[in-house]
Amino acid sequence: MTRPKDILLVTGMSGAGKSTVLKTLEDLGWEVVDNLPLLLLDRLLAAPLPEGSPNESQPLAIGIGARTRDFDPERIVSRIRDLRDRHGLEIGMLFLDCSGAELERRYSETRRRHPLALDRPANDGIGRERELLAPLRDWANRLIDTTDMAANELAQQIRASFAGGELGEPTLSIRSFGFARGLPRNADLVFDMRFLRNPHWDHDLRPGTGLDADVSAYIMDDPAYEAAVSRIEELLMLLLPRYRAEGKSYVTVAFGCTGGRHRSVHVADRVARRLRDAGFSPSIAHRDLGAAPQDALEGSPVVL
Repeated sequence: MTRPKDILLVTGMSGAGKSTVLKTLEDLGWEVVDNLPLLLLDRLLAAPLPEGSPNESQPLAIGIGARTRDFDPERIVSRIRDLRDRHGLEIGMLFLDCSGAELERRYSETRRRHPLALDRPANDGIGRERELLAPLRDWANRLIDTTDMAANELAQQIRASFAGGELGEPTLSIRSFGFARGLPRNADLVFDMRFLRNPHWDHDLRPGTGLDADVSAYIMDDPAYEAAVSRIEELLMLLLPRYRAEGKSYVTVAFGCTGGRHRSVHVADRVARRLRDAGFSPSIAHRDLGAAPQDALEGSPVVL
C-alpha cells in the first residue's frame, strides 16, 4: 500500500473559502478529495494512486465539512489521532474561519442558501455550523480567518505555504497596525508599542512613517526602546522553533501603536530584519501605513 507523504484536512465555515483552497492545492499538484465520508478514509488511503501521478508520495488534501456524510467532529479527531499514532502519518488540519457578518454578506451576494439554514435566515445556519465545528477549530493546527481576504489573496497564501507539496515550515508573517483602526484578525502574538514616545506629536515628524530615518531615530531615542525591543526579539527566537516543532504552519506576529504609522512600523521592520539575519524568512506588511495622520485617533500627547 502506498500512503501519501502528507495529508491535509481542510475544513471550516461554509463560505469561508474551502473550494478556493482545494482548487489551489490541486493546481500545486496535490491529490484533492472533497466531502469524503469518514468511513471511506481507509479505503482511499489503501487505493493505488491514479495513473500519471507525479510521485508515489503525492500529498493528499481532503475537504470535510458539515455537509459531509456521517460528519462527526469527535470521531474525526479520534480517527486522525489513530492515523498519527498507529501509522505514523503526517496529518495536518487547516480550519477556515470568517466572521458571521461577512458570511451573511457573501451568501446574500451570491444568492445561495446556507447548507444548514434550510428555510431559516442564513445567520441561523452560520451559528449552528459554528457550534458544530467548534471541536475541529480547537484541534486544528492551522487557522486562516478569511474575513478580510479576497479569493485571490487566500490562494496566494496557500501557494506560499504549500508550493513545495509538503506541510512544510511555518509561514512567518510580521505585521504592523494601529489599535485605533482595530486589531488584526490572524495575529498569534500581539505586541503593544504605545509605551514608546509618539512621533505623531512632533510637527516635523508627523507626515513621515516608521520607515523614515528621522522618525526611527526619534523612536530609538526613547529610554525604554532598546531593552524592550531586544527582549521581544529574544522571546521570538525562543518561541518560533517551538511553534515549528508543534507543527504550527502559520505564525503571525503583530506590532501595534495608536495610528499604525510610526512606532509599530519601525519596530516591525527592525524585528523582521533581525529574524532574517537569524535564518527565518518572514514576510512583512504594514496595514495602516497609508492612512492619513489624525489627531483624534492619537489621543493626547504624553510628556515623558
